[in-house]
Amino acid sequence: MNIKISPSMLASDFANLESELKKCEGAGADLIHLDVMDGCFVPNITIGAPVIKAMKRVCGVPFDVHLMIEEPLKYIDDFADAGADIITFHIESKSDTYETINKIIKCGCKASVSVKPKTDIEEVFPFADKLSMVLIMTVEPGFGGQSFMCDMLPKIEKLRAKFPDIDIEVDGGINSETIKECAAAGANVFVAGSAVFKSENPANAIETLKKNAGMI
Repeated sequence: MNIKISPSMLASDFANLESELKKCEGAGADLIHLDVMDGCFVPNITIGAPVIKAMKRVCGVPFDVHLMIEEPLKYIDDFADAGADIITFHIESKSDTYETINKIIKCGCKASVSVKPKTDIEEVFPFADKLSMVLIMTVEPGFGGQSFMCDMLPKIEKLRAKFPDIDIEVDGGINSETIKECAAAGANVFVAGSAVFKSENPANAIETLKKNAGMI
């Protein structure tokens, strides 16, 4: 599987979003991970479609938009229009899963579903034929900088065994060491926040992440 690194803008300097995006682009990021939180589905509030639309104007890297909101179906048009390339929503949300997936695809974006740590990965199986990606949270969603939950690795293994061709993304506590475990389990798309933005050399950080995931 093609290894992709998706730096999480949640760990970036929000006062300098354009330069942070350019930093990621120049460092070889494959995707830009954008966390959208509504303060209800998760206990935090971040950015919305207008901010993403402004960011899209200054960045050529595909946008990997992660909706941690209660009713994602209501907002798919907004995020598609803002420039999302991949839209991920939570299977635990209040929106109908099939309807939301179909809406994402109709809007011309790739559809992805995410599961929280306590959700059985098998809940995704009935929808996998319509999905481009599945996001497995390796921390409880809501805040950056949390520690990696190694007990999520069996979920990755189970999903990869069942669906060998789907992109499997992991988000939470990913660094140069934990990425090895996730890649060995079958993940190929990695959200990295602090590992990239807290690094003195983001390009080296991304190269190391890819190397440790087995790409280089």
